[in-house]
Amino acid sequence: QVQLVESGGGLVQAGGSLRLSCAASGRTITRTFMGWFRQAPGKEREFVAAITWSGIRTRLADSVKGRFTISRDNAKNTVFLQMNSLKPEDTAVYYCASFIGDYSGSYYKTSEYDYWGQGTQVTVSS
Repeated sequence: QVQLVESGGGLVQAGGSLRLSCAASGRTITRTFMGWFRQAPGKEREFVAAITWSGIRTRLADSVKGRFTISRDNAKNTVFLQMNSLKPEDTAVYYCASFIGDYSGSYYKTSEYDYWGQGTQVTVSS
């Protein structure tokens, strides 16, 4: 079992930055694939970013490329999502998720992930 707890959300003006953290417990997150998803009101949960356990391979949604960065610190069992140049359309609840394994070609699908955090709200004002 893996427990995931997100933090770092909040209210920020357009153009600002936030750094989300996802702390894992229950087992080491080594050899777990980690992802970030978001869900805006009335919309489906969508993929944002993902990272392999080694941190070597990352994936980003087209909508956040050039603005968001995903990283991880396995020694601290924590994954980060650095969000810069935020836009109002980035407003959503952001979820951390994971599955045991190195990589999956379906990393962008919610069904691929076994463990989910409770989410943290990010609100970007215009």
